[in-house]
Formats: sequence, C-alpha cells, structure tokens
Amino acid sequence: MNYAYKRPDMAVLQQNFNQKIEAFSNAKTAEEQVRIITEINALRNDVETAFTLVSIRHSINTEDAFYDAENDFMDENAPLYQELVDRYYRAIAASPYQDQLRKAFGDHLFNLIDVNLKTFKPEIMEDLKQENALASKYTKLRASAKIQFDGEERNLAQMGPYYESKDPDVRKAAQEAVSAFFVEKEAEFDAIYHDLVQVRTRIARKLGYENFVEVGYMRLNRTDYDRNDVASYRKQVLRDIVPIATRLRARQKERLGLDTLKYYDEPLAFTTGNATPKGDGKWILENGKHMYEALSKESSEFINFMIDNELLDLESKKGKAGGGYCTFIPNYKAPFIFSNFNGTSGDVDVLTHEAGHAFQVYQSRNYELPEYVWPTLEACEIHSMSMEFITYPWMESFFKEETEKYKFSHVSEAILFIPYGVLVDDFQHFVYENPEMTPAERKAKWRELEKQYLPHRDYAGNDFLERGGYWFRQGHIFGDPFYYIDYTLAQVCAFQFFVKLQENRETAWQDYLRLCNKGGSLPFTELIKVANLQNPFEEGSIKGIVPTLEAWLNGIDDKKLDKA
Repeated sequence: MNYAYKRPDMAVLQQNFNQKIEAFSNAKTAEEQVRIITEINALRNDVETAFTLVSIRHSINTEDAFYDAENDFMDENAPLYQELVDRYYRAIAASPYQDQLRKAFGDHLFNLIDVNLKTFKPEIMEDLKQENALASKYTKLRASAKIQFDGEERNLAQMGPYYESKDPDVRKAAQEAVSAFFVEKEAEFDAIYHDLVQVRTRIARKLGYENFVEVGYMRLNRTDYDRNDVASYRKQVLRDIVPIATRLRARQKERLGLDTLKYYDEPLAFTTGNATPKGDGKWILENGKHMYEALSKESSEFINFMIDNELLDLESKKGKAGGGYCTFIPNYKAPFIFSNFNGTSGDVDVLTHEAGHAFQVYQSRNYELPEYVWPTLEACEIHSMSMEFITYPWMESFFKEETEKYKFSHVSEAILFIPYGVLVDDFQHFVYENPEMTPAERKAKWRELEKQYLPHRDYAGNDFLERGGYWFRQGHIFGDPFYYIDYTLAQVCAFQFFVKLQENRETAWQDYLRLCNKGGSLPFTELIKVANLQNPFEEGSIKGIVPTLEAWLNGIDDKKLDKA
C-alpha cells in the first residue's frame, strides 16, 4: 500500500472548516448549502484518510517510533476534529432548508446528526483525549506480551494454535501461560479499565445523562432501538440459544472422550485436531482470490482491487497489534484488511469475515456522504458473518479432506459464540450502570454472568479465571463499549442467510448484494428489511431459526468426522 501520508495541519483545517461552516450558515439557497456540504466532505475525507493511514501503520508495527508518535498526535487531535464535525452538524440541524436537504441526502443523515449532537460538547474535549489515550494504552499493553512458550518468545496472537493442540497438556499450558501474562499485568489492566469507566461516566454526566449507557448507544449511532430492545433480545438468547450451546458442549465432551470438558478443551473440536488450512498465508490468499473471482463479477472486481493495491496485511509478526479488522481509506476509496494469520482455520475466516466487511464498503464506496459509506456496526457484521456462509462452496479448496469438519465446527462455534457475545453486553451494562464498583467487584460480576450464559464452562481451578478475569482478553470492552452485541445480532441475521442459501443461492446472493449496496444509508432495522430478514428484536425471531440449525447439526455424524 503506497498511499501517501501527510500529518494534517490542525490550525489550517480548523480555519478552512470554520470558514465553510460560516458560509453554509449564511447561504441564501438550499442549492448553495448542498454545494458547501460537498466541499466540507472533501475536507473530512482528507483528515480521515490521514487518521486511518496512521491507525493502520501503527497497528502493523506498534514499535515504529514515527507512527507511534503520529498515533499520539491523532489521539490528541481527534477531539478537535470531532468538535469541528459537531459544529458542522449543528449548522445542518439549524438550516432553514431542512426539507430540501432531506430530499437531497435522505432522512437518515438527520437521525445520525441528532444522536451525534447529543454525544459532544466542547467541555468534554480533555476527557475525550484521556479516553483515547487510555484505549491506546490498552492496545500497547496487550501487544507487549512476550510469552516464552515452546522454545520461543510469542505474542498473544501466536499462542492461538496451541489452544487447539491435540495434546491436553499443551492446551492447558498455553492457556495458563496467557493467563500468567494477564495476572502479571493485572493491576495495569484493572487501572486502565477503571480509568476508562470513570472518564466515560464523567463524559456522560457532563452531557446530561445519569450514566454512560445511553451515550454508548448514541456513539454507535443506534437511532432505531434502545437498551430495552437489547435486554429483551438477551432474554431470548438465554432461553433459546444457551440450551443448544450446552448440548453442543456435551457433544464435544463425548466426541473428545473426556469425563469433563475444561475451558482449555473448548477450542479443540476433534481429537484428530481442528480443521486447518492446507497451505501457508500466500496460498490461502491465492485461493481466496480464485474464490471471489468465481463467486460473482462484483466480488471478482473487489478482490483484484484489494490484491493489486496491497490492501491486506495478514501475517502475524513482532510488534504487530493483535486481532483483525477492516477499515476504509476515504480518499482512495479503498478498504483495508488487517489480521494475524496463525495457521488455524481463523486464517480462512479472515478472508470471509473481514472480506465481507471490505466487500460491503467497496460496494458503497461512492456514497458522497461519509456517514453512508458504512452502516451501523450490527449491520456491518451481517455482511461479514453472512459472507462466511456464502463462501461455503469454496471451503474445500482451503480444507481439502477436512471440509465437513470445518463446516460443522464453524456452525457450532457461531452458535456457541452468541451467549458469550451477549454476556459481554450484559457485563458492560452492569459496569456502566454501577461505575463505582471496584475491580474485584467487576470481576465477580463477570463470573456471575458467565455462569448464566456459559453454564458449561469449567475453569479447572484457575484462580485468575475463577475470579472473573477472562474479559481482560476482550479488547472491545476496553476500546469499543457496547460494540459486541452487534456481532450476535448480526449472527442471528447471518443464520437467516444460512437458511436462504440452502433454499436458493441466487436469491440469497441478490438479497446480500442489495444489502451491501445500501451501505449506511438506512438504520439497522430498515436495512434488514432491504435484505428480507426478520428483526432479531422481535419475539420468536431466534426460536424460528433454531430448528433448522439443530436439524443441520444433527444431520452430521460428528464422531465420524473425528477420524484420523
């Protein structure tokens, strides 16, 4: 990726931005305001391109001194930029030409402006800077892990394959080594999170709210549902998904020939080992290229654009931040995929999940409004999770003789994930509704909720995990509050695509393509209508997909799959 980075001159940006806002406010016609919106969007794309390039290059190498300093600059200046966008939004909200602007850009822009205006005031600037710095501190602390294991120093991502070892002693030792890192840094992780909760609570109160929950929802641009909808959805998961998850864990225990299934056994689906891709990272990418070329003309154009412009950084390496993500570089209309390949099936999931995000944003890259390029996050995850199912016909090219084993594990893990994702959400609600809790009380609450949503989990006496420390591993809790239930809402929608694909692949693909093309021009509950999906907040929506899923799983002899 040879895209040029230049640090934005914030003083010049402020001057230009403010001049255009003033011109907008003084405009005598709606047409003039539409033209100025286009000019302001060009300024926004410039600065957001710079911010995104820094974020990408800093995550690729957190030890790069130049981009580490630029990342600090961005953390420091992001609130200044947010203040400019806030002033711009206030000008739009005050426009006397509302009807014409709505006709030009759609109602959803005004819904988004409304929630954004409620989440910012100039008096929270310093708090926002502190929040950004704390989130970056968490990322760097995680990336600092240097775990001596199997004769080498490894980071957290590189420990992944050992979780899936066929040797139970190796699985246990790997998990305990990772826990030991979090125990060693426990006070630091606790302090970072405690400070994040305090600063976010302070922000919420300065904005006029009792606690951060409502602010967290509005930051995620949730304009069409609230915490009550989410709470009722969590109840559906407890009632309709947790029992299936428990049955799947019982099948796994029997399949693995264990008396009890310990937490360190959970990542291993089969005694003969989990399905793994049959080649290295380069081979996986080449197969991914062929897959998307065969899927459709749209996906063929997309994957070749990504590869030709070097918009994928896939291999794990020293100093690289953990995890995986997809982002978008506005001025180049370019998605970017980041991951840490580690030799597991997760490497292929990157080329389905993250590429699902990238495909969507590639399809909607030409929306003039930055607000419409991406939808809200729960809708984004429909694209990624559904793409995992859409690409099933090509899984044999990655997994060869282990293809059915991969598919069984993939569907099982998708079901098993939902209770965990809902647990993360329930935990965050409790934390922000009770911000004065101590770190020990937070961990105790996590463990209490774990026993509800993951009743099968056995921590084998590991003190740190029994005290409720597992959530330290979940970066979203630190950096992206309330962005996790989105994955589960999307998974429920993706399972609907799973059903559609079995009935008629072409119809399913057209529904999916229509969803991607809409980008973020509609809110979540309207987008799912576009894709002919049922709203997961509606009572019975989860219960409706359960029989098909269980029938598919029960139609597979998983013990037969577990043969060498």
